[in-house]
Amino acid sequence: MAKLSRLARLGLTPDELAELETQLADIIGAVSKLSQADISQVDPTSQVGGLTNAMRQDEVAPGLSAEEALANAPTTEAGLLRVPAIQ
Repeated sequence: MAKLSRLARLGLTPDELAELETQLADIIGAVSKLSQADISQVDPTSQVGGLTNAMRQDEVAPGLSAEEALANAPTTEAGLLRVPAIQ
């Protein structure tokens, strides 16, 4: 849990890590109970509500110009958005 916290850059205290470990164990225990359910009489489904995908036609619409897109940017360089380097 400490490694996961470090990778996610959460900065958790040891007490918070201990609490999360307990909570995660409880969640895994609850999910594992699902494997005990008798599903032999249940048909496989992918959508239980009868919904279908709502599709629309792609239409070309006007967008922002480069100047409009960069108008509120804090820093630009050569017509591009400038962001700090990730360390």
